[in-house]
Formats: sequence, C-alpha cells, structure tokens
Amino acid sequence: MLAIVSAIVFGLGFLLDLLDARIAGNISGTTFMLLGLTLLALHQAGIGTASVKSYGGGGWRGRTRR
Repeated sequence: MLAIVSAIVFGLGFLLDLLDARIAGNISGTTFMLLGLTLLALHQAGIGTASVKSYGGGGWRGRTRR
C-alpha cells in the first residue's frame, strides 16, 4: 500500500517540478520527492504491509519449530 502511495506522491512531485509550481506553505516538487522516498523506505522496511495467513496459521514467519 505504501508503494502505491509513494508512486502517487512521486507523480505529483514530478508534475510540480515540471511546472515549476509551489503549493501554499512553500511546498515544492522536491518536498513531494522526499516524502515519496520516505514512504518507499517505510515500505521496504515492512511497515504497512499486510501479512497473509497460511493454513497453518504461521503468519509472515511461517511455521515455527517445537
């Protein structure tokens, strides 16, 4: 989910940079690019990802040995 949001933020930042526009509060395309990188880093760290439960109920780690 964070990767999709990151792609949207990168797109907005790219458009703002192309148009050389700024949003109120001095927010430019570079700000959106940095926000996109932050969201992408969080996605790569595993934050915001859903774990899929298997039939064994192991979650994202799988089955544990006992």
